[in-house]
Amino acid sequence: MEVMPMEIRLLRDVWRPPVLGAALAGTMALGGACATAQELVWARYGDIDSLDPHRATSTLSMQVWDQIYDTLLAFDMDGNPQPNLASGNEASEDGLVYTFTLNEGIMCHDGTPFDANDVKFTIDRAFGDTPSLTKTSWGPISDVTVVDDLTVQVTLESKFGAFLPFLADSFSSMVCDTNTADTFGSSTAIGSGPFKLVEWVKGDEIVLDANPDFKNFGKPVENAGPPMFDRLIVRTVPEPQTRLAALRTGEVQIAEPPFDDIEAIKSEGELDIVVADNTGQNVFWEFTISRPPFDDIRARQAVAYATDAQMAIDIIYGGLSQREWCPIARGVFGNDQEFCKQFGYEYNPEKAMELLAEMGFGPDNPLETTMFVWTGGNRHKLAEIFQAQLAQVGIKAAIEIMDIGTMNARVKEQNESPDDPSPGTFDMMTWSWYDPDILYQLWHSPGAYSGFQTPELDAMLEETRTTIEPEARLEKVQAVIQYLMENAAHVGLYTPGWEWVFAVRPEVEGFKIGPFLHPIFLDVTLEEG
Repeated sequence: MEVMPMEIRLLRDVWRPPVLGAALAGTMALGGACATAQELVWARYGDIDSLDPHRATSTLSMQVWDQIYDTLLAFDMDGNPQPNLASGNEASEDGLVYTFTLNEGIMCHDGTPFDANDVKFTIDRAFGDTPSLTKTSWGPISDVTVVDDLTVQVTLESKFGAFLPFLADSFSSMVCDTNTADTFGSSTAIGSGPFKLVEWVKGDEIVLDANPDFKNFGKPVENAGPPMFDRLIVRTVPEPQTRLAALRTGEVQIAEPPFDDIEAIKSEGELDIVVADNTGQNVFWEFTISRPPFDDIRARQAVAYATDAQMAIDIIYGGLSQREWCPIARGVFGNDQEFCKQFGYEYNPEKAMELLAEMGFGPDNPLETTMFVWTGGNRHKLAEIFQAQLAQVGIKAAIEIMDIGTMNARVKEQNESPDDPSPGTFDMMTWSWYDPDILYQLWHSPGAYSGFQTPELDAMLEETRTTIEPEARLEKVQAVIQYLMENAAHVGLYTPGWEWVFAVRPEVEGFKIGPFLHPIFLDVTLEEG
């Protein structure tokens, strides 16, 4: 989430044990008197990669950037970009020049005004000597011009349909131009967001204080001003049961609970359960097509027909996940379940066996392969169900489970090894993104993993980027969807809600998850214990 610019936003990191409760008794001077600070502790399974929005691609990092920085545009709850730091924008008739007008009175955390120079600094930096990992997602920007303090003009070399949506995502976080120290990204970070960085102790916790100067112009909450509590502590606690224990004792207020305990937590009624909707995440089968057996479309189709995804996710995730037919996730422009289902592969083991028989495989000669799966989220149990389904049609699939970073590298290595005599593999992959431009990142040559590519597909994907009128762009996007599905290059499985389930203590009111996994704390109030 690269691999390609935004690589997968689900990275697990090395952990060193945190000290729970260490910062829960802090005090700060309020109004000239000493009072107990209102602190909210949010425990997560992993740490961020960097405080610098140009140096990481994980969801864990992005969710912290949300608190420190702000963006020119902001997503509403339906995932549509709206004005934010920029009160408005105008595009030239040819769609190549965008003029943004900034709101007045925005302040960086160091007390300097946020203005057009900060926008130029951010974008120039994304294309600089050490470019942003999401450089290609910014689009073909050729020039950024400061017109005046509150006006900035961005020129593109060609039309780019995903430009405005990108400016609402955290990967386009606006970085104040005073971030020039070598420590930026590791121990310093100056933004204009709702919280200021106090400290990042790697592998342990990130301490953020409320920004009293914050003004909310576009985030989908009622509060237009600063956070309504004093300090946010984002703590790394990898063990699910440890997080749950800390929730029960009140040492943390928000955390991801153990999946297997969710129903019990709901029944007990002591903690609220918040499930992220419109995550932008999509889990799917992809294949090593550079060598047998998956260089033959029939082998890919056989796996697709042999997979009963609905049955598997019902068993493992219950109502927390949805069957996904499309190559882009629910809530993303272009996702249409009925359209995609026309070109999908309904569970049909008989058809799978017919295709395998055409290839010379049968009960006495199964197709042998290996399924790559990344760790966590009960995926090992899901993989075992899929393994059993495939075995029923004559596909003998070994399972290899690994961390997501290793899996990304292995998939790319497999695709780039056409002369390897071993059977090609397939994998349960996931990507998260807010726009159908994810299809370009995955499948346009050279592709995120050097996988399925054709000149015809490249040309179609270029059109999804250079078409900006919504109806026309939808037509281009759906043409790509149809092509990928008919070629069984991308076989949808499910959209995960389980990956982002939050247990919240009763003293926390107003916590919400915005679209595409953006936690929002601006409406949060904390009852006194």
